[in-house]
Amino acid sequence: MFSKSKINEPGHKADDVSKPAMPEPSKASAGDYKPAAAPKAKPPASVLSADLHVTGNLKTTGDIQVEGTVEGDIRAHLLTIGESATIKGEVVADDVVVNGRIVGRVRGLKVRLTATARVEGDIIHKTIAIESGAHFEGSVQRQDDPLNGGKRPVQQPGAQAAPAAPGNND
Repeated sequence: MFSKSKINEPGHKADDVSKPAMPEPSKASAGDYKPAAAPKAKPPASVLSADLHVTGNLKTTGDIQVEGTVEGDIRAHLLTIGESATIKGEVVADDVVVNGRIVGRVRGLKVRLTATARVEGDIIHKTIAIESGAHFEGSVQRQDDPLNGGKRPVQQPGAQAAPAAPGNND
């Protein structure tokens, strides 16, 4: 009954004494918190400077600020078109702020044309704001999901039926 306890033995100390959960969870929670904070940190926007000319498409899940010229389509989370920027292509983003020039279609959940904006093309949006002084030529269409292309499954069967009818008459 009064034999040597396992707690005092160095080999068994890790098994019996380490059972209190207080020190380990505090270390684990501190370790878990730091990695969780790292992905939440938002990276800064990618900036295409005024002297940059890009030919090709740009695609990111982050933010882009364009000050130069892009000949191609752009897809981003937040897209800011600077006053000196020119985009020739389709623009697709959750948020689009246009201070410069776009020649092509604009698709966005939130589209904002500032007083210095010049847009030549259609705008498909969920919400839109056009400031006084903005120059816009094209049509505006509101959609609940403007980021996805037009809903065309209904038109495709109709398009298939139309060629089939003249083919049957021949």
